[in-house]
Amino acid sequence: MTDAMPPTQRFWEDFYRDPDRPHSPVGKLNALLVAEAGSLTPGTALDLGCAEGSDAIWLARQGWRVTAVDVSGTALGRAAERAADAGVAELIDWQRHDLSESFPSGEFDLVSAQFLHSPDDHDGRRESILRRAAQAVAPGGVLLISGHAGWPSWNHEPPEGIELPSNAEVLDSLRLEPGGWRVERDEVLVRESTGPEGQLGTREDGILRIRRLR
Repeated sequence: MTDAMPPTQRFWEDFYRDPDRPHSPVGKLNALLVAEAGSLTPGTALDLGCAEGSDAIWLARQGWRVTAVDVSGTALGRAAERAADAGVAELIDWQRHDLSESFPSGEFDLVSAQFLHSPDDHDGRRESILRRAAQAVAPGGVLLISGHAGWPSWNHEPPEGIELPSNAEVLDSLRLEPGGWRVERDEVLVRESTGPEGQLGTREDGILRIRRLR
């Protein structure tokens, strides 16, 4: 019963169990992840907020050993089935975490936080999770953060309670050790966006690729 779950888990379980919500397209690639991680030497990767597994499966297909995390058991179940169908099940460790309460152990050559937004992003919750993500990057490894940097142009009444920080705000909130990191990419991309009623417009996405030097 979702009513007995903590609020964050309940929200995402309801989201993934909604019969009217289309499932994430199987095989759909995250272009930002592909562009930034495609040239990296495969090693160990941590995928935060893995949803139905598209990013984790793509990484595994490139040769990464992936720890993939989500708060929703429903999403993780679908992701595991997809990984088995793709022949990469043995390369992915699926773990359920509410990242504000628990976090996977270990260090990783790549820590990926792709569009890690949630309705309860307030009181520093997302910032705290991303700081923990930075701590999980192994020396020489990469922290890759992508997120919405603004609301779609067709959305004239953005919902309350969800913060969309700038790249500069994200970097500042990470509290990275001076001299211990190098920002390799800091960019805001504008892409086309289509609303739920077919509205055409654009939205901005921020991307940060940061390498740990020591």
